[in-house]
Amino acid sequence: MEELMNGLENEIVKEMPDIDEMGELRRDVETLHVELLKNHRIDPSLYEKYDVKRGLRDSAGKGVLTGLTEISDVCAYAMEDGKKVPSDGNLYYQGVNVREIVKGLKGRRFGFEETIYLLMFGKLPNEKELEMFLHVMFEMQHLGSRFVRDVVMKASNSNIMNALQRCVLTLYTYDSNPDDISVRNVLRQSLELINKLPLIAVYSYRSYCHFRKDETLMIRNPKRGLSMAENILLMLRPDGKYTELEVKVLDIALILHAEHGGGNNSTFTTHVVTSSGTDTYSSVAASIGSLKGSRHGGANLKVQNMFKDIKEHVKDWSNQEQIAAYLNKILDKEAFDHSGLIYGMGHAVYTLSDPREVILKDFARKLAVEKGMTEEFSLYETVENIAGKLIMERRKVFKNVCANVDFYSGFVYTMLGIPEELFTPIFAISRISGWCAHRLEELINANKIIRPAYKYVGEHVDYNGMDNR
Repeated sequence: MEELMNGLENEIVKEMPDIDEMGELRRDVETLHVELLKNHRIDPSLYEKYDVKRGLRDSAGKGVLTGLTEISDVCAYAMEDGKKVPSDGNLYYQGVNVREIVKGLKGRRFGFEETIYLLMFGKLPNEKELEMFLHVMFEMQHLGSRFVRDVVMKASNSNIMNALQRCVLTLYTYDSNPDDISVRNVLRQSLELINKLPLIAVYSYRSYCHFRKDETLMIRNPKRGLSMAENILLMLRPDGKYTELEVKVLDIALILHAEHGGGNNSTFTTHVVTSSGTDTYSSVAASIGSLKGSRHGGANLKVQNMFKDIKEHVKDWSNQEQIAAYLNKILDKEAFDHSGLIYGMGHAVYTLSDPREVILKDFARKLAVEKGMTEEFSLYETVENIAGKLIMERRKVFKNVCANVDFYSGFVYTMLGIPEELFTPIFAISRISGWCAHRLEELINANKIIRPAYKYVGEHVDYNGMDNR
């Protein structure tokens, strides 16, 4: 019944030969659906009446302050003569500008690993500290054949995010001390999960390809001494080969997705669930569930699907008038998914630019040259240049609409040969470092369960016995 109520009743009913297409069970489920909608509608005007901050945002779209953090800062405005004015966006990890982190790598490997250290411990590591940290990471970079066989390979499906949740929760039973939420133990659990998640994601994808698509099962273990970006490509590709630029681009993508303030949906989930005093595995699984949503981590796949649609309907990719005409159709809900949204455009905080998008776009351009996909890159760039202006004109939005990091990330993953099923899991592989940093921050500083208020707007009624209903 749970699967039916999750919108899968059509698939299940088809597998039940004793129930016809419009059988009794299906009708009963539809009756319950109608009853649910009838009795759960809240008058939209009540949100304004009670000054409810829907989505924890005020009327100007600014997030409601719910906590304090030192882990990262998202900046979209500058102060001029005492007033806030829109500016190019900046993202800081533990006070360090992410632009400088990327620039400072200068061809060095382990950029993502340095970023994990920065987020977790509050400073960039020196050579000795990085060497020690990498030793710890390499030691934890394994799953064990029993776990791969008995957990990862079971109940495979195309949504790898669900596989991540299931495997993370099952790791609880493989931990000799799973419920200890002391900082020392949670740090150990966090580092283990950060290192195990890439293996779980790639192996789960391989399991899906084998059991659901009848492809050859290929499981390749990570190599000690390689960066996380290198090992992801090594494990994923049949020949295990990759270019220097490919590894660099994936490493940068992991850095840019690692953290984005305490208020994003999945990180706020980390804070909320951690505040209840639950275990690390439950906390991470909850955040994975949040990131799975199309309004959060699944947005880059929406962008990719939108561009597939644009490519099919715009004959001349260099013709700005044709592109603008089709984007107008999308905004008019006449094209693509009829949502009226141009995915990858706009951000809740950034105004003039999203620094992650600016950095990733530069590497996307370089990778497009190596892959012979400059024509596709030009299409993305043209859509980016046109879409923001169209949205502002059509929606009468006075805040600048810039492209966000999702705009190019799916395109980058496609050029890297990463399958769409792993787009959001790659995001999770990166963002778990931020989640763990925030979980530790919550445990060290807060010690108070997060419990916001909801205003009751229903009516109190008398109980009716069964004979009077």
